[in-house]
Amino acid sequence: MRITSITPQTRNDNRVNIFVDGSYRFSLDIYQLVDLNIKVGHDYDESDLISLEQESQFGKVYGRALEYCLIRPRSIREIENYLYRKTKPTRDKMGELRAGVAVEITTRIFDRLLEKGYIDDEKFAEYWVENRLVRKGSSRRKLVAELYSKGVSSLIVDQALEKTERNDKQEIQKIILKKRRHYPDDKKMIMYLARLGFDYETIKQSLNKSIL
Repeated sequence: MRITSITPQTRNDNRVNIFVDGSYRFSLDIYQLVDLNIKVGHDYDESDLISLEQESQFGKVYGRALEYCLIRPRSIREIENYLYRKTKPTRDKMGELRAGVAVEITTRIFDRLLEKGYIDDEKFAEYWVENRLVRKGSSRRKLVAELYSKGVSSLIVDQALEKTERNDKQEIQKIILKKRRHYPDDKKMIMYLARLGFDYETIKQSLNKSIL
């Protein structure tokens, strides 16, 4: 069987379509095309083509996983869960059930992301703490709970919290100023702040301070 044509994809400039004996067989990204030395006129047997199809799937899913990582930093558990979902069967637009990605492929993708530094729980924890505090304010208790839910170890959580100069007294004042018009009644404000993880004593002191 022979590679008879290689054409660029119309929707993705970084991928090309590979035709074998005049029929579309699979696609590859540009880097894979070069690394695998795929050229028009090269001959392959069926087992070789199946291996190349697996490389095609690896390239597609790796690209999507990389985009997922670049939207914002991700924890190891988030990436593990993301890739696990890729292994489950899904239905296409016609309702046909399509097999998920092989575990061997998702394992390779995870290892590649880890090797390239796209997965790092320490960097993720630092990002999460600063981002949550800057954007909306958050209590230490809630930050800890959120990071634990993302699979971050207690040691890394503690290190991330030690690096920030912000504290609950600063954060609660920021939230009170932002939310006071929505919660003019102290009881409702107290309930709201408690849901954010602040302790009762800090809430009372901060409300009294904001009145003065």
